[in-house]
Amino acid sequence: METKQQDGWHFSDFLDSEPLREEDEHTSDVNLSNPILTDEEREEIQQELTKLEDEISTLKQVLASKEKRHTEIKHKLGVTPLGELRNNLSRGWQDMQSSVAYKRTSESLSSAGQKTTAAFSTLGNAINRKFGDMRNSPSFRSFEEKVENTVTSIKTKVGGPGTGGSFEDVLSSTAKASAQDTPTNNLTDTPERP
Repeated sequence: METKQQDGWHFSDFLDSEPLREEDEHTSDVNLSNPILTDEEREEIQQELTKLEDEISTLKQVLASKEKRHTEIKHKLGVTPLGELRNNLSRGWQDMQSSVAYKRTSESLSSAGQKTTAAFSTLGNAINRKFGDMRNSPSFRSFEEKVENTVTSIKTKVGGPGTGGSFEDVLSSTAKASAQDTPTNNLTDTPERP
């Protein structure tokens, strides 16, 4: 049974071929689009793969050596991970502040703050104006006159005719008068009840 795959090869092509060798296992992943390679091409690709693996191993060793030296130098200079983190954060903050986006956002927020301050100032002025208008309105004046008449009436009734003084004086004299009229409890005159 032959099944056609997307890459243009037939499943039966592999059934007829010889078994995979160790070197074929490495190259089978490398070049799936061209399953038919000559022995020379396979050998070339295998050599290239081995060379790349050796270079990668060498680079890893060099990198590990450089990282170790880097750590030693930092230790000698007294650079701690916390200090390095602090420096990185500071540098990052400075970079962010110098960015165009930060500057635009800062300017926008500043402008919004100024507009908000102006709006609140306008609102405060409007409220003050309204209170001023209200105090000058006939209904408020009428209310104010009624309160003054009531206070004068209370002063007259409490203090008698011709008594002057402030409202506080009237209140204090009323408090004194009520304190003098309060009967005292005499515990010796009353018998105890069960």
